[in-house]
Amino acid sequence: MLNLDLGRGLSGTRLLRYDARGHGKSTGRKVPQDYRWERLAEDLLRLLDKWFPGEQVHGVGPSMGTGTLLHAAAREPDRFAGLTLMVPATAWHTRPAQAANYRVAAEIIETEGVGAFIAWGRAATPPPATVGAPETVPDVADALLPSLFRGAALSDLPTSEALARIDVPTTILAWINDPAHPLSTAESLAALLPQSTLIVAHTPADVETWPQILSKDVARRG
Repeated sequence: MLNLDLGRGLSGTRLLRYDARGHGKSTGRKVPQDYRWERLAEDLLRLLDKWFPGEQVHGVGPSMGTGTLLHAAAREPDRFAGLTLMVPATAWHTRPAQAANYRVAAEIIETEGVGAFIAWGRAATPPPATVGAPETVPDVADALLPSLFRGAALSDLPTSEALARIDVPTTILAWINDPAHPLSTAESLAALLPQSTLIVAHTPADVETWPQILSKDVARRG
C-alpha cells in the first residue's frame, strides 16, 4: 500500500504475506459472496492453521485487510497477540453510501471497462497523506473486479459487542479526509477495542513512519 515496505525492520521475524482470494496471484470465482470480509477471515484462519498451528500471531492489514483481521479476531481472539490496523474503511452507519459506490463501480466496469472505472476514480480528491504517491489500481483480474466490488458492498465490520471482546494490543493507523476510509471509523474502533492506540497521519511523511510503528508493535508484543 502506497509502496510502503511493511516488512522493513522485521528481519528475523517469521512473516506470512498472501494475496486474498481474487487478488494478485490468488484465484477466485465470479461470486460476490466469496469476497465478503467474513469469508476472507475464514481464509486467513485456515492459513494460520497451516503455517502457524497453535501459535499466536500479530496481524496487520489495510482497509479490506483490517476488516478481514477484525472478523478473524472476533471469531478466534486467542489466535492473535496483537493487531496493526491500517486505514479502516467505512463501517456501520457510513457503510451504505460506500456500498452504493462499490455497486456503481461494478456497473461501470461491466458496461464501460476498467479504464473508465480508473478515470472515474481520478475525479476524487486524494487524502492529504497520499499526495504525490504513485497511482495504484486494483491487482485483480478484470473479469473478477465487479464481483469483488459487490462483495465489498455486502461487507461490514463486526458489531460493537464483538469488537469489545478483542482484548489484544491494537494500533490503528488512520489518515484524514478520505470518505472511503473515514477517520470516524478509526475513532470508533479506538473507543471499542479495549487495548487500542490511534495514530492519525496528516502528511505523506506521517505515513512513511508506519513501517517503523509496525516494527515496534511486533517487537513489543513478541
